[in-house]
Amino acid sequence: MTTTARATEQHEDDRVRVTRWDFEPGQSTGRHVHAHDYVVVPVTDGRTHVIAPDGAVTVSELRAGESYARPAGGEHEVVNAGTTPLAFVEIELK
Repeated sequence: MTTTARATEQHEDDRVRVTRWDFEPGQSTGRHVHAHDYVVVPVTDGRTHVIAPDGAVTVSELRAGESYARPAGGEHEVVNAGTTPLAFVEIELK
């Protein structure tokens, strides 16, 4: 799937990139690989389907303000699997 969610770059310098992602129900980041370690800060509650390259789907329940971190190298697509708009801020550590 191609990117249908809206990515808004909020800040970038030589150490970090901060991007806000906004998704309507069913919208997607498109398939991508993370080049850097990153932190996700949900702005809204929501449910995502995280789709691995082999098609496996992981359901994630996001809660506003409950952050999580992941290492570089992950490849996936993130889809808003809920019925309401979803937003999170992604902070990539260069």
